[in-house]
Amino acid sequence: IGLVVDDTIVVLENVYRRMEEGATPLVAAYRGARQVGFAVIATTVVVMAVFVPLTFIEGETGRLFSEFAITMAAAVGFSSFVALSLSPMLASKILKPAASPTRFIQAVDRMFERTKALYISSLTRVLARPLPVFGIFSAMLAVACVLFALTPSEYAPREDRGTFFVMVNAPEGASYDYTAAYMTEIERRLMPLVENGEINRLLVRAPRSFGNTASFNDGIAVVVLHDWSERRAAWEIMADIRERTSDLPGITVSPVMRAGFGGGTSKPVQFVIGGGTYEQLREWRDILLAAIGDGNPGLVNVDHDHKETKPQLRVEIDRNSAGDLGVTVGNVGRTLETIFGSRLVTTYVEDGQEYDVILEGERSGQRTPSDMSNLFVRSERSGELIPLANLVTITESAGPSSLNRYNRVRSITIEADIADSYTLGEALDYLETLARERLPQSATIDYKGQSLDFKESGSALAFVFILGIVVVFLVLAAQFESFVHPLIIITTVPLAVTGGLFGIWISGGTINLYTQIGLIMLVGLAAKNGILIVEFANQLRDEGRDFRDALVEAAGIRLRPILMTAITTAAGAIPLILSFGAGAETRAAIGVVIFSGIIATTAFTLFVVPVAYQTFARGTGSPGDTQRRLEEEMEPSGNRAFGPRPVQGAE
Repeated sequence: IGLVVDDTIVVLENVYRRMEEGATPLVAAYRGARQVGFAVIATTVVVMAVFVPLTFIEGETGRLFSEFAITMAAAVGFSSFVALSLSPMLASKILKPAASPTRFIQAVDRMFERTKALYISSLTRVLARPLPVFGIFSAMLAVACVLFALTPSEYAPREDRGTFFVMVNAPEGASYDYTAAYMTEIERRLMPLVENGEINRLLVRAPRSFGNTASFNDGIAVVVLHDWSERRAAWEIMADIRERTSDLPGITVSPVMRAGFGGGTSKPVQFVIGGGTYEQLREWRDILLAAIGDGNPGLVNVDHDHKETKPQLRVEIDRNSAGDLGVTVGNVGRTLETIFGSRLVTTYVEDGQEYDVILEGERSGQRTPSDMSNLFVRSERSGELIPLANLVTITESAGPSSLNRYNRVRSITIEADIADSYTLGEALDYLETLARERLPQSATIDYKGQSLDFKESGSALAFVFILGIVVVFLVLAAQFESFVHPLIIITTVPLAVTGGLFGIWISGGTINLYTQIGLIMLVGLAAKNGILIVEFANQLRDEGRDFRDALVEAAGIRLRPILMTAITTAAGAIPLILSFGAGAETRAAIGVVIFSGIIATTAFTLFVVPVAYQTFARGTGSPGDTQRRLEEEMEPSGNRAFGPRPVQGAE
């Protein structure tokens, strides 16, 4: 809201100021809109230019940012059109000079005049001694770097979505009865939360999936919570469920909040190790898991996708004995296949239909490993039946249900949830450091799911932020026909970023997708203040004012619209900060950045921009200087004969 009404505020304030100076509403609307027209167009183009690089981001983040960028650019462009067309017309019809202002208006005017007088006197002293301002600006840059390094980062803030899942995993090969018994016990332990009103609905199911992919060794509980105002935070309830089920042996219970942006119900930490044989990967996995268990309470519900829990029987054939008895390895394998699996041996035709004849062993002979020793294999040399127990050694073992690869490399994925006081960025930094210190150089690391999105979005948004500043600089250079004025205006950006990062830090937030959106918005919002001061100072210099007088007068006159737009933008962010319910965490993240950033940039811009303008822009002109100089150089007395004669009385 604050972003789209800024242009109208600037126009109306200038119109009203001219009416205060004695102009009629019609003349004030005409001249007031014309005077700030360039500034309004410049700020609009800058804000729209900030969002252009966002459309180049790919993936899930790119789709979100592209829609956001298009929406914001369209809204800002339309608001600028309204500010320069409809607003002056309405002002000329509706605004009237106040014949007898109310006490409230008089009090507000007196307060503003005192503020303006204090600001001008302070600015005059600062312009006389500019070095402290440059020192403060350098300190702000240092603070921004420190805050960026200290503030934890994550892909997106945790959201209390009002619903979460409880994932239950039993050992590989567990029966349905085994899993169902545990699901019944879990339901019994969760029912007190239903009875006290925190859980609205509880659905317990085993197996977890449907159709042909169903596995009997897992289950799920869908927990639907009551309204946010009637219960604890979802994270507290999830921690309560972990505590209630922590003593259940033989299963793992993991409450999971569904993540946004297609994150599903997978755990946020998805750390992939690869690069060796599966035996090496198992060793590396055990090293990392042992280190995590000993020294990092921030990672909870740690798991992996390479579990040696699937029962297996390893059959080793004594080839020497088999060869002496005339038994081939193929005969042994075919016998085991037939008895414990099945084998198509022939077909027959009856009534025009062909039927398969499948040979398999009886179920009663497939129950225990000892049943394998009771089989006989026929010798190809003597034709006698040889006991299989004389030829093979049977070893019971456990192995993984699948051998996974990631990006065509053998891999094992370590996954985990994050504790309340921990962030995804801290978790991945810890695992990366652990891998560098404990694993050999042949080991590779990669990411999946939300961890991969976090890594990709961080680098992409850093590039977009820098590209946005470059685009803003080029746009301002084209508008002001100078490289100095854009540099002066760009000095507002570090101030806004510092304020935004300070707001994140003091509120205990993180650098995430939404706070980065707020920081990118601050680039355009901060540049507005600088444009208003620089552009009006150029106008006054064109009128022949002294450089210092033009700068001080421009800053003083533009103080009111700058404060009005800042207050409007900050006030528009307050409902985001104070919001509750679904999605409140994401709205608060954007609101905190905008509120703190706009306050900081307004407070410091009012001094930094004039000081920078005085230091670097003394030898510059305003847009149109080149055109005026060209016209003057094309009209020397010696060249007038080559052009048309001027009309009498024309300038």
